[in-house]
Amino acid sequence: MNVKDLFVTRDVTDLVEETESEGESLRKSISAFGLTALGVGAIIGTGIFVVIGEGAGLAGPALVISFVLAAVTCAFSALSYAELSSSVPVSGSAYTFTYATLGELVAFIIGWDLILEYGVSVAAVAVGWGGNVNEFLQSAFGYALPDAISKSPSEGGLFNIPAIVIVAVITVLLTLGTRESTTANAIMVVVKLLVLAFFIITAFTAFNSGNFQPFAPNGFAGITSAAGVIFFAYIGFDAVSTGSEESKNPGRDLPIAVIGSLLISTVLYVLVAIAAIGVAPISVLTGSDAPLAAALSEGAGIPWAGAVLALGALVAITSVVLVIMYGQTRIFFAMCRDGLLPRRLAKVHPRYGTPARLTIGFGVLIAILAAFVPLDEIVKLVNIGTLFAFVLVNIGVIVLRRTRPDMPRPFRVPFSPVFPLIGIAFCVYLMSVLPGETWIRFVVWLVIGLAIYFGYSRSHSRIRTGA
Repeated sequence: MNVKDLFVTRDVTDLVEETESEGESLRKSISAFGLTALGVGAIIGTGIFVVIGEGAGLAGPALVISFVLAAVTCAFSALSYAELSSSVPVSGSAYTFTYATLGELVAFIIGWDLILEYGVSVAAVAVGWGGNVNEFLQSAFGYALPDAISKSPSEGGLFNIPAIVIVAVITVLLTLGTRESTTANAIMVVVKLLVLAFFIITAFTAFNSGNFQPFAPNGFAGITSAAGVIFFAYIGFDAVSTGSEESKNPGRDLPIAVIGSLLISTVLYVLVAIAAIGVAPISVLTGSDAPLAAALSEGAGIPWAGAVLALGALVAITSVVLVIMYGQTRIFFAMCRDGLLPRRLAKVHPRYGTPARLTIGFGVLIAILAAFVPLDEIVKLVNIGTLFAFVLVNIGVIVLRRTRPDMPRPFRVPFSPVFPLIGIAFCVYLMSVLPGETWIRFVVWLVIGLAIYFGYSRSHSRIRTGA
């Protein structure tokens, strides 16, 4: 076996031309607004409704700085995603970028990693959706679904019906069409932004600047620790790049969407943090599973705010399920079209213009996972998988600048390779502080992937078969 064969790369021009193949071509139907809404839909989820309490416990009022620090950490990788997604407008995100820069083996590894990352994310978020259904029903109507049909067996139930329902609904929506899916997502994004705007405006009516003293009780260490927790509230902008092939004008729209969604989310996060600290003491935020609702209830004296914010969280989670599941199907679709996984799954439905077969298949698997499996520990795999993808995308920018210096780049990362190297350093640091058991699970999953690659993918690869 020639080792060089394992790192053969795909020509960017060929990758783009293959997106026009009959029966394997996705319909171009997403505008810059739709792409940006995808990014905001993926980023603003339960994180802002929950993680703010944990961050406040670590940083105190300096939580505001932690949000900015986490955003800056993401920004370097976001710039690299913007350059590659505009230069290589092909479905598959980091998988496709890696195939064009670092070679087939590395591309398969990152694709396999992303399938796990996105799949576990969708299942975990679907479980969270079920929990928030009960929270909303309890806040608004004083009723909750019985544990038997709203929790997994390990949590004292039989199966999680709400999780099954939301996955089924999103699967149908994604199957029927990308335009329909992005329209539904845009509506949900508007709703959750309105809910957060309600929180910010209401909180500022009862603002108390005294809550900001002492500003940083745990010093810089507390600020950085909180930034490490909050970083994962920003994950999701990479989902924008999975829609590159379906973008009407990828060269212009993708950089706008990647950077724009991160910027919009950062501004909202900072405003929410300032409002939350201003309306309620830190002890209120850290002592509740629903810190924003508690802040308005105790700080502003609005007990019914819990129902409004629970509804916002429910809508927020729904849009996250949609966007992340959309991203997973597009990455798997790209791997199938390249022959690294069964190519028959890459067939696009002639009427809907979507990879209906694999979308339904993933929907069934994720629904089963969400209904029966507790995901508290496995969810940590999402963190390491995302950071690993960020590292390779930053490396890809540096490599492609050297190997294809004349390739059209509608957007260019400024100060390359300095900015991509900073992005790599940030990600490696955050990976280094993850628990050892997370690394073990990650390595086991990659070993399974390598077995599939050498047993099937390498011999069926489109670049080798010429098909």
